[in-house]
Parts: sequence; structure tokens; C-alpha cells
Amino acid sequence: MKRYQIAGIGNAIVDVIATVDDRFLDHMGIRKGIMQLVERERAEVLYAAMRERTESSGGSVANTLAGAGALGLRAAFVGRVNDDALGRFYATDTGGDFVNPPVRGGELPPSRSMIFVTPDGERSMNTYLGISSELGPEDVDETVMAASEIVFLEGYLFDKDKGKEAFLKAARACRGAGGSAGIALSDPFCVDRHRDDFRRLVAQDMDYVIGNEQEWVSLYRANDLDDALAQAARDCSLVVCTRSGDPVTIMAEGTRTEVPVTRMTPVDATGAGDQFAAGFLYGLATGCDMAMAGRMGVMAAAEVIGHLGARPQANLRATYTQAGLIAG
Repeated sequence: MKRYQIAGIGNAIVDVIATVDDRFLDHMGIRKGIMQLVERERAEVLYAAMRERTESSGGSVANTLAGAGALGLRAAFVGRVNDDALGRFYATDTGGDFVNPPVRGGELPPSRSMIFVTPDGERSMNTYLGISSELGPEDVDETVMAASEIVFLEGYLFDKDKGKEAFLKAARACRGAGGSAGIALSDPFCVDRHRDDFRRLVAQDMDYVIGNEQEWVSLYRANDLDDALAQAARDCSLVVCTRSGDPVTIMAEGTRTEVPVTRMTPVDATGAGDQFAAGFLYGLATGCDMAMAGRMGVMAAAEVIGHLGARPQANLRATYTQAGLIAG
């Protein structure tokens, strides 16, 4: 038995969440429904404009690891934080082991994502990457990756070459020791910026890839989703596509599985994809078939969109038990 069932690498970001209306977005020049990277000055302006904000540890893969840890998986997280009060707090709030030490004398401020939630539940994220964006191969301990059954990588970190190097180091250490490595595509704009590198990574170094419809179509410059998934399935043995309220599509070794989704109006869509990944990877780590793993992901996503914040509040193990997915 390996020390960790899942290890993740991603941005260590503090989520700052406020509820606003569409007029506020227009007034502040915020593009609705997407993640935008912002510079330090813009981040400070947006932060100051937020009222009744809530703050919590976040970051896409960090949220997934928190969910997976809450479900009972032995989890490890690799992220870059300062050796200060906020960084040390973050390191204790990941849902697993924070396996690389905080950085002393870091020259960049903590990473923050200002998330504006409108009444329709849509979230508009404005992220200042700060110190987390400097994560590189020196932060990755190959022994930890080799001691992990599954490694999960965050596509947002592909914006810098050192992030790509860190991914390859982690994936190859994990796979070389018999584990599985995968990535979340994260954002269609991220895919657009690094399409060729993503394509190579998916085809050569990944055992599974999770993305939404826009991300898959962008990655392959496809005519439609079916075209994109057909191309993806030729590159990677396990391909997962989420589509908000539409069924999740899973392509595994040439077999297509559709997992139904119950439509609901979200309170806050922040973290839906992250918690889908947590539930799905929990199923993968515990030997479930694709239909059951997909259902676990859908149920985890449904829980998190029912409240503010990107991490689950309910006991999902109890939910899975009541649904007959796991033994009590």
C-alpha cells in the first residue's frame, strides 16, 4: 500500500468571495463567468471593492484535495506559500499533508482570487497568482510522487515553464512507480495559450484528463464536442468531460459512459469542477467503475453548488452511503 492515494500540485490561493449583482460587474469591468488573471494593483482595487467578503483556503487542485481528503483518501498537496501567518495557516488547511515547506523571505505576496457571485450562481474569478505561480520542479519531491497512487495536476500552472517542468517531474515519478497521473484543463483561455504543450502532455504523459466542453473543443480546435472527444480518446485512455447541467461524458479505453446530472439553480458555482474531480478521483482510487465514479463526482459537485464556497460542507461519505454507492 502506498503512503498516499492521491497527491495534487496546484496554486495555493486564498479565495475571497462576495455576492454582487450584474451592475457591479459592469461597473468594475469584470467579465462574467470566467477566470481572469490580474496584476497586483488590480487585485487590490477589486479586494477593496468587496463587501461582506468571506475568505478561505482555495485553489482548484487544493479544493479537490480537500474534498478527497474529507472523503477519506490519504492525500498530499504541493503548493507554494510564504513562511508567514497566512502561509502557515494555508498549509494546515489542505485536507491532507502539505508536503513542501513554506518559502522563507518570499518576495511575492500571497496569492488571492477575488470571486464575485451573482444571483444566478455564476462566479467571476479575478486571480492574482502571487507566490503560488512561482512553483517549480524544486518544489516537487519525487519520493512523494512515487509514493502516490494518483497524481492530479492543475492546468492553470501551465502559464510558466517552471510549472510545466514541475508537472513532468511529478507525472514521470508517479507513473514510473506504477501510479497514474492526470490533469485538469482548468480554463479554455489557459488551453488557448498553451495548446501545443497541453496536447503533448495529454498524449505522452497523462493517464487521465478532466475538462469541460469549452476546454475540450478548444484543445483540439474541434467542430463540436463529439469531434473533440474522439480526438482526445485517441491521445489518452481516460477522458472526462463535464457540461454543467448536462450529462458527464467519460471515455475509458474506447467505452463511452454518460452520467446523468440533475439540473439545479446554483447558489454559487465556485468549486463545482473541483469537487466533481474530488468525487470522481475518489471513485477511481477505490476501484469503482466509470459510471459509479462519475456519479460520485456529480453528487460532490451538486453539494458544493448549494452553498457559498468551493469546499464541501456536508458529509459526502454519508451521502454516498445513503445512495448505496459505498458501504456504511
